Amino acid sequence: MIPIFFKRIAIKHFSFVYDKYPEIFKPLELTLVKSGIALSVKNYASIVVFATLIAYIVSLITLTSLIAFSIIKMNIFLLILSIIFIPVLIAVMTFIFGIFYPTQRVAHRKKDIETNLPFAIAHMGSVAASGIPPSVIFKMLAKFKEYGVLADEFGKIVRNMETFGMDPMSAIREVSKRTPSEKFRQLLLGFVSTIEGGGDLKLYLKNAGEQALFTWRIKRQKYIQQLSTYAEFYTGILIAAPLFIIALFSVMNMIQPQLGGFEILDLMKMSIYLLVPIVNVGFVIFLEITQVEM
Repeated sequence: MIPIFFKRIAIKHFSFVYDKYPEIFKPLELTLVKSGIALSVKNYASIVVFATLIAYIVSLITLTSLIAFSIIKMNIFLLILSIIFIPVLIAVMTFIFGIFYPTQRVAHRKKDIETNLPFAIAHMGSVAASGIPPSVIFKMLAKFKEYGVLADEFGKIVRNMETFGMDPMSAIREVSKRTPSEKFRQLLLGFVSTIEGGGDLKLYLKNAGEQALFTWRIKRQKYIQQLSTYAEFYTGILIAAPLFIIALFSVMNMIQPQLGGFEILDLMKMSIYLLVPIVNVGFVIFLEITQVEM
């Protein structure tokens, strides 16, 4: 959550950057809408520029203070290079993060929507079977916060109808244009087409729900099979291999305490305290990236 005073300062003093270089921030126009960030491109660009400047100033002051108090010791040439390039590097990284942050939020929102979508469709089908009007269906689902971002999307449809006075079909179309999930967009457009074409909404939602749940089961089953492969890989590479290497180093240390100019004990310590933890952390990150939400 960005503090209000920070937004005001950024918008007041740095909006000229967007006016001067709009092409840099043009890719953010659609991404910001789908990310759920309630800011215009110009205001968001101003905040990113202000945050970049703050990052540069803070890093420059911090680095200069460390050097002044002799916490960092190096020759004068390296000191000058550090003062010049490290704050610039941090500022550039801050700017890049600000530019790509909405894209990351879009990906997160899409994943959250599609994780809960099969269950929401089944819920919609059961509610529609009782003869409840479409507008009431969305009101009911918007109250189920267990659906996460999907509940927010339903809430936007309700807001369009109640606050902006749109008819249900127009409200649904408007949200379908802005949702980050193509699957949810297709569901909404199919919902509208079924109603406007005089089709059977109950049958449409039933079929869509069955298809979504079938796909969900297949996806989970495939992931569980992958997990068994990962478990075998972990056992072989990250448990057995380190034990074998440590045993090998122990034997080698008794025969020849050095290898390629390095002490065998030092290599053993590096393997135990550095290499093994890094590989394990990398494996955990890999599992986090590839996992399927249940």
